[in-house]
Formats: sequence, C-alpha cells, structure tokens
Amino acid sequence: MAVATLFCTLVTGSALAGSEVKYDAELTGLTYQLPVSHYQLESQGQTLSMAYSFIEPSEGMPVVTLLHGKNFNGDYWAPTARFLEKRGYGVLVPDQIGFGKSSKPLGYQFSFSVLAGNTRALMKVLGIESSIVFGHSMGGMLATRFALQYPQVVDELVLINPIGLEPYHLLSEYKDVDFHFANEMRKTAAGIQKYQQTFYYDGQWSEAYAKLTEFAVGQINGPDWERVARVNAQTTDIIFTQPVFAEFPALSVPTSLVIGTRDRTAPGRGWKREGVDIEMGRYDQLGKLTAARIPNAKLYEMEGLGHMPQVEDFDQYSEIISQILANLQSRKG
Repeated sequence: MAVATLFCTLVTGSALAGSEVKYDAELTGLTYQLPVSHYQLESQGQTLSMAYSFIEPSEGMPVVTLLHGKNFNGDYWAPTARFLEKRGYGVLVPDQIGFGKSSKPLGYQFSFSVLAGNTRALMKVLGIESSIVFGHSMGGMLATRFALQYPQVVDELVLINPIGLEPYHLLSEYKDVDFHFANEMRKTAAGIQKYQQTFYYDGQWSEAYAKLTEFAVGQINGPDWERVARVNAQTTDIIFTQPVFAEFPALSVPTSLVIGTRDRTAPGRGWKREGVDIEMGRYDQLGKLTAARIPNAKLYEMEGLGHMPQVEDFDQYSEIISQILANLQSRKG
C-alpha cells in the first residue's frame, strides 16, 4: 500500500511539475509528433490558419481523416496515424479552427457545420475526393455533422467514444458562453488532471495521461490564456446548442461505433435540469442505444476501457480498427 501511494504521489507530482510550461494561443514551441503544415483560409471575414498533418496514401489506398476531441488537438492521433500509415492508408489530421496550432479567432461563429466546411475545404485543397472519417469525443459530433453534410465523400464513419449520444440540451439547464468562459478562467493543472482522472481513466493516472494535458496547462500559464479561454467557451457552447443526437437515424453512410464501456463522460452533468434523475454518461448503455438508432451501424465494445481507449489499450483498439477497415475493404470488393 505504501509503495502504491508513493507511486501515485510521484506520478501526480511529475504531472503537476509540468505546469510550469508556457504556450501561446497557437502552441508555438510545442513540437507535434507528426510534421505540421498550415492551410490559409478566408472565413467570416477573417484570414485564418488551419494546422494539419497529412500522410500521402499508398497507390490505390484510401485516406483516413482523424477528428480530435474538445480537450485535445490533432497530436494525440499520432499513434493511430502511424498505425494506418504502416498499412498504406493516407492520413489527414487537422487541428480545427479554435484548437491546437490553428487560429483562435475572437468573434467567430463556431458551429459543427462551419468546422465541417473548413475540413471539407482542406480536403479539396489536398485533392482528397473521399475519406474514411474517424471522430473521437467531440470530434465524434463533428464527424457526424460532416457525414450528414457531405455523405458523398464519407466512405465510412467511425465514432470512438463520441460525446453527443444524449440530448444534453434537454437534460441540462442552458448555460451561456459567459458561464463557460468563467469556468475556463478557473481552470488549473490540478483541476484538469482531476477531471480526466475521474471521468476518462476511472481514477487512474500515469505519465502518458499527463502528457496529453501538457498543452492545455501550458496555455493556462501562457500569455494568451484569456483569448484561448474565450474561444474554448464558444466551442463548449456548441456541444449543447448544436446537438446531433436527433439526427443519428438520418446517417446514410456505413457507421461503426467503438465504445469503451467504462466511459462516464457527460457534459452538463453538473447542471442537470430539475426533475432529471437519469444517470448521464453511461456508455455501457449509450453505445447499444445509439447503434440501434443508426441505420446498419456496427458496435464494437471494449469492456474495462473508458473515454480514451486508444490511449488506455492501443493493442485492443487497433485490433478493432483493423477489423473495421478490413470489413470496409471486403464490402468494396
């Protein structure tokens, strides 16, 4: 017991020691695991820079587009990208506008439709006519919107522990952008760890998990934190005001759900409406319920894994991804 306690203390201390790092709004000085390029686009009267990584496909192989979650950026997709690259797939990993190394525009009208449009524009510039689209966490909401908006270019939709599987706007009280901004300004390194440790990793913590929070901690300490916090508040708002929940039955593309059943992520849990007594974030139930609402969806459940199956158990996760891709190839003949 004493050894376990000491280990926990050392890991936690190490993670919090990283809280001294400082990054600006575009994470200057943070090196991603994949080479990063920038796409300049005009959107809503602003010239913006969209960071992305792109790996060319082998001859005749498709491209997989990887859409990141709310509390992340494209960098955490690197192991998945390398796994796909070894098998000949092309890989596109964008940082959405408002995230990662991309622009953080104030006064921007964020929506999943706008982010999907930006992603489609980037694909066109790179000559990507169609793609397999992966989305994790909030990236699952974006991927769903992308598939609804551009079904003709989606070969397969793969949702990995997506949020948006519940009607948050009906279960929780509405909170405006100012509320979310105030929450952002109260964030600390310890608070980020506590949230992810509790809801992503079932109380566990490690150096690998801590590494995924370094960029966010650095921005809190950095010179542009108020700007980043305002943008973060706007992108939090769309989780509640632009649901995809009701539109799952309208999906017309082949869809796979990859669900770590231990996940308990539930935006809005802290301000549920009066009289709402259901337990939110029960992914052991939500995966099955959602798969039943999406035409011809296939469900892959991973027992004992949470919100980050690609981090917690990459071997099991990659086996499922291989199976999904093999099934797609067999359907195509």
